[in-house]
Amino acid sequence: MRFQEIETEPQLIMIMNVEQSSSFMVRSRAPFVPNNATLLNLLHAGGPGGGCDEKDRSFFNPNKYKVIFLDQRGAGKSTPSACLEENTTWDLVKDIERLREHLKIEKWHVFGGSWGSTLALAYAQSHPDRVKTLVLRSWHIYLQKDVSQTAIAHCTVLRFGPLIGFSELRWFYQEGASHLFPEAWEEYLAPIPESERGDLISAYHAKLNSSDDEIRLNAARAWSKWEMSTSKLYIDPAHVAAAEKDDWANAFARIENHYFVNEAFMRDGQLLDSQEIDKIRHIPTIVVQGRYDVVCPPTTAWALKKAWPEITLHIVPDAGHSLATDKFAEY
Repeated sequence: MRFQEIETEPQLIMIMNVEQSSSFMVRSRAPFVPNNATLLNLLHAGGPGGGCDEKDRSFFNPNKYKVIFLDQRGAGKSTPSACLEENTTWDLVKDIERLREHLKIEKWHVFGGSWGSTLALAYAQSHPDRVKTLVLRSWHIYLQKDVSQTAIAHCTVLRFGPLIGFSELRWFYQEGASHLFPEAWEEYLAPIPESERGDLISAYHAKLNSSDDEIRLNAARAWSKWEMSTSKLYIDPAHVAAAEKDDWANAFARIENHYFVNEAFMRDGQLLDSQEIDKIRHIPTIVVQGRYDVVCPPTTAWALKKAWPEITLHIVPDAGHSLATDKFAEY
């Protein structure tokens, strides 16, 4: 069940300057000073590059949680939009910790979906003494190997090209999900010449960084539309239409692709390394995963469960990737 929007209007908006040339946006749905309520930090779902959605507020009881929303560098309402400079996983982890220190919060609950779940885990492993609990939804990892064939720690690394080696990215951006959404896939392929389609992430990288605005924005819209067309169990035309907004699509596609070509700025399987999991094994953690999530397939959540048996894993039988379904709320 969602809460009424009227109850969830943000009461504080703050911009934090993190570098001379950039800042990130922070929004709270309640005053920042703790007062018999639970502080929860929401790391945006989508991308990297999607930013927080205003609708995300409706998933939290305002009488119980004081929710802090953070738009990562270059995404959402953070500025400059679509900026790739000093924009890495570890810059974002530093931003989250800088925010916690600024707000004088001793420990907080951390909630993340999709890329936000990856970022939440990276933050928790970097600052395990600052996290009370973790809630991860539609989890995304970065592995060169096929997680369905291994218990993670000991297997042969299989590389399939310079930038499409990660099993999840290969499935979604090169071949796999294409068999489920052939009509949307054709639109995704359209900006890339046939001769360049052997590594679509690399081909898109060139176009998303083109100095020609028309080439860059055409690629950004196509990249974004592919994900918007596949992230729900039932295609939502309004969701897909978001990809037609040039500013949003440009930030979403450029930042997301930037992280992918840089392998999320992590070593292969870093978040699942036993020494990293041991840092956070004591933190109560719930993972909620859609059975029919084609963006972040359930194999990734299952890999986390195998590496970290102490977590609670809920696989929602009739859900896709997006949080925007009441089925997720039941868990």
